[in-house]
Amino acid sequence: MMIKKILNNNAVITKDSNNKEMIVMGKGIAYGKRTGESIDTSKIYKTFSVDSKTVQNRYVELINRIPIEFIDLSERIIHMAKEKIDTPLNDSINISLTDHIYSSVQRYHEGIPLKNKLQWEIKYFYKKEFEIGLEALMLIKEETGISMLEDEAGFIAMHIVSSEMGEDMRSVYEVTHFIQQIVNIVKYYFSIDFDTESLDYHRFITHLKFFGYRIFSQMNKTNNALENDLLEIVKEKYVQPYLCSLKVKQYIEQKYDYLLDSDEILYLTIHIAKILK
Repeated sequence: MMIKKILNNNAVITKDSNNKEMIVMGKGIAYGKRTGESIDTSKIYKTFSVDSKTVQNRYVELINRIPIEFIDLSERIIHMAKEKIDTPLNDSINISLTDHIYSSVQRYHEGIPLKNKLQWEIKYFYKKEFEIGLEALMLIKEETGISMLEDEAGFIAMHIVSSEMGEDMRSVYEVTHFIQQIVNIVKYYFSIDFDTESLDYHRFITHLKFFGYRIFSQMNKTNNALENDLLEIVKEKYVQPYLCSLKVKQYIEQKYDYLLDSDEILYLTIHIAKILK
């Protein structure tokens, strides 16, 4: 493995076995080296395969702007997240999370920590990601000596969710707001408080999460009549959950101009019926 370009003492650009460019990182990996010399593979702790020049340029900018300690810290958090989450994480999190953590520490030193307006929603809708965020705060304190506000765990959780979904942060915030609105409709329709620790509640939120992404991407937009044999059975068995689903349907059509089909009404009714238990 030969050095094609030196980015700094800790990062170089090289080529893999398929002659494709990749960024290789390791503490002191390029110290005293020149282009064309071999890389000490024992020092490598992270490699980035890049599919486009734009993405490569973003990595290069990140590496040149942010101290390697923060890149390493972000990598530890990402590794921890991958061990705890079944869903694969998009490689873009290596850029977004590293940049966010470094910026958060800079803001802390400037005395301007940010409050997370969706903290409650993140905490209860993305429970596993939020727990990872809390563990990340412990790693940040261990590395920097800084005790971040719990709001920061919420921001880190959102970066993880964004990476899970392969979406940008704006889409994640939109979907989070969408989930909150649907939960409120169900909550006030039945005048109940949910058991947010229950498995059925977790499944309901997961369903709404993916449902929200379908709506915002306008996938499967349809105007099919509600004709479904199974739905006919379900709506007779779960009358009130079905009527509540129609309330949700009306809200979504008015707010997002998205017409729910019979399958979506069916799944929504079943999930609502389960969380009522």
